[in-house]
Amino acid sequence: MRSDDVRPWLATAARLLLGGVLVVAGVLKLPDPAAAVRAVRAYQLLPEPLVAPVAFGLPAVEVVVGLALLAGVAVRAAAVASAVLMVVFLVGIVSAWARGLQIDCGCFGGGGQVAAGETRYLSETLRDTGLLLVALALARWPHSRLALSSRLEPARP
Repeated sequence: MRSDDVRPWLATAARLLLGGVLVVAGVLKLPDPAAAVRAVRAYQLLPEPLVAPVAFGLPAVEVVVGLALLAGVAVRAAAVASAVLMVVFLVGIVSAWARGLQIDCGCFGGGGQVAAGETRYLSETLRDTGLLLVALALARWPHSRLALSSRLEPARP
């Protein structure tokens, strides 16, 4: 089996994994905007006037990018946007960890202060690093199966 035969299926799996994670993360934050604000504020990285816009906008961005990946539309652009999101998330998590903050990342809803020993920085960092690698691979090799964009492209000679 040639890599040209396998790569589009790997890209499809990457698209579905990354898109699914982003949609779930975004959708879980939408019903509780106050928790999203608490989560963003807990990182202590943004000036207060930016906390609410980021808290309200981030779930929408996650859902839109995730849906684009799931549908297979603008895959390279969505993969690059996913990579940027993962870098931002990693910077936030590693920064909180380095500064000794005791917070839940709020990655899938919730967020804010937690008791000492209840943080999961290592697993969150490993997860987001893995997703970053998936996003970068997908940005490099965006052609995948079961994608709307492949149905919209003209036939190749």
